[in-house]
Amino acid sequence: MASISIREKRAAGRPLPRIRPGRIIAWIVLIAVACISLWPMYWLFVTAFTPTTFAIKTPPDVVPFHGDLSNFQRLLTQASDYWTWGGNSLLVAISITLFHVVFDTMAGYAFAKKRFPGRQILFWIVISTMMVPAYVTLVPLYIVTKDMSLINTLWAVILPGFASVFGIFLMRQYIQTLPSELMDAARIDGCGEIGVFWHVIMPLSRPAIGALAIFTFVRHWNDYLWPLIVLQSSNKYTLPVGVAGLQGEFSTDFGIIFAGAALAALPMIIFFMIFQRYFLSGVRMGAIKG
Repeated sequence: MASISIREKRAAGRPLPRIRPGRIIAWIVLIAVACISLWPMYWLFVTAFTPTTFAIKTPPDVVPFHGDLSNFQRLLTQASDYWTWGGNSLLVAISITLFHVVFDTMAGYAFAKKRFPGRQILFWIVISTMMVPAYVTLVPLYIVTKDMSLINTLWAVILPGFASVFGIFLMRQYIQTLPSELMDAARIDGCGEIGVFWHVIMPLSRPAIGALAIFTFVRHWNDYLWPLIVLQSSNKYTLPVGVAGLQGEFSTDFGIIFAGAALAALPMIIFFMIFQRYFLSGVRMGAIKG
């Protein structure tokens, strides 16, 4: 059925929908907050396409009148290992994200649906480790990594990120909302625990998994301190370490640094676009279920 136009509604005497002032104000506030949030990203790409001479002038140009690709050309010329750094970061971030999705979901499923002695006590012990600052663990973690002869290898960055307390907590809270009858039905049909986990828990947990994947990928793609400590060779650097090394001791070429940061931001944007459907679905379902 064709939609009725505003003129037809007026001719038929039907009242037009009223636009509430509160909704207009809400939209204005949301648009303003979105613009403020996206401003650093906009400025990053503007500076990346602006020659250094114009990028550091005061006041800066909000709109790039002198944009070109010179910064990217100099970046790829001076930083010959840039694509190697990108490959290392991609390998590290994707590997850790996959491990998190599997192990955090397994642990969350155990704490949410399995019954065993000391379950609550063990869960709260695990959660209490979130209060320990990450910097406190750097020295013992470095000693263990050195004893395993993993210094200056990508395994030194990947292995400590196999699982996270936050991921376990997130998956446990979500899996608790899933009806246990579905798992019981799968067991009646002959599924073992691995089958229940793979064919029931994993598909139903896609929204939470999408959110966990985004958080994990972004965190480890941007991780700087730990790779800086354990990686020593330039060809083993990740992107944050490599791009930070482009800064000179006495001067800073902002054009090259911003060009490197702009290229480094693209995989995060693409990853979020791929998983945003699951992420937003998880947020909505979490809001509905409380």
